[in-house]
Amino acid sequence: ERPFACTRCTQTFRCKLSLNIHQRVHTGERPFACAHCPKTFKHRKAFTVHQRVHTGERPFTCAYCPMAFRDKQTLTIHKRLHTGEKPYKCGECGKTYIRKEGLKCH
Repeated sequence: ERPFACTRCTQTFRCKLSLNIHQRVHTGERPFACAHCPKTFKHRKAFTVHQRVHTGERPFTCAYCPMAFRDKQTLTIHKRLHTGEKPYKCGECGKTYIRKEGLKCH
């Protein structure tokens, strides 16, 4: 059940917090401001990852090589270079891709 409905679009949510965060799409609210540069963010996670640009922190390390990354998603995509995993497949020709963007461009 998704009892919390956005009054500006058709989206519904399971909890009030998710609705409140979603509403930033419509209001343009960006409550997370970087202290080191002018960037602001709608979501705390994006803000946290951005802060690593300034600190140099790269907490996500590849198990196959010495590379490290600021966020888990970038590491996941990088690891596919080592594993050969290509989860995005064209429904017409069957060609596979490491990244969703590769399939979209195809």
